[in-house]
Amino acid sequence: MSEDAAVRLAILEDDTLQSETLADWLRHAGHDVHAFSQSRDFIRVAGRESFDLCLIDWVLPEMSGTEVLHWLREDRANDTPVIFITARDAEEDIVTALGAGADDYLIKPLRRFELLSRIDAVMRRARPQASDNVIDVPPFSFDVQSKRATIDGEPVELTDKEFDLAAFLFKNLGRLLSRGHMLEAVWGRNPNLATRTVDTHISRVRSKLGLRPENGFRLTPTYNYGYRLEQIDAEDVAAD
Repeated sequence: MSEDAAVRLAILEDDTLQSETLADWLRHAGHDVHAFSQSRDFIRVAGRESFDLCLIDWVLPEMSGTEVLHWLREDRANDTPVIFITARDAEEDIVTALGAGADDYLIKPLRRFELLSRIDAVMRRARPQASDNVIDVPPFSFDVQSKRATIDGEPVELTDKEFDLAAFLFKNLGRLLSRGHMLEAVWGRNPNLATRTVDTHISRVRSKLGLRPENGFRLTPTYNYGYRLEQIDAEDVAAD
């Protein structure tokens, strides 16, 4: 799997052996994995970090998977794709999980390649642009392979990290991203880097690309969390 296709995954599974097996499969496939055995630990981290996809066990010691999912969807208004993993295979259970907001459902015992295929399918539906080699959000275009950025066809000089950060923001247009998520996506897991690195590069990307409301884009910070890049109507902004 290419680095560009890597997914930042959260696993909530109280069975240690099951969790370690899943994490090993996913890391071997090139994904970034954050594993949790307790609902409260997942909620604490998910309240300040963003993920591309969550794998959630149905039966958990503190809160059920459906309760955790309700917290994500209702309390946090978080639309991160969720795949339920459980031994419950009755039709009414599947209907309940999907009705609660799950994007897919896998029955234990899990099979490695089926899991990876389901994750790919869910991500294609949730973030279709994320798999493109060229990201086009007029007037911007980003060629991921050549790391070439243009505005209305004119090249923009970006460093490699600035390009990677800009491309990541545009892949996730409209989505609130945590600083930790951006650090992992652009710099990898490097404990020697402070989150201030993200803020510095965000400032440079905003300036070089002209990401301002009058140009139809808003790149806004969320206190103690991260950033969201939104496309807005520049005419409405001017009218205000």
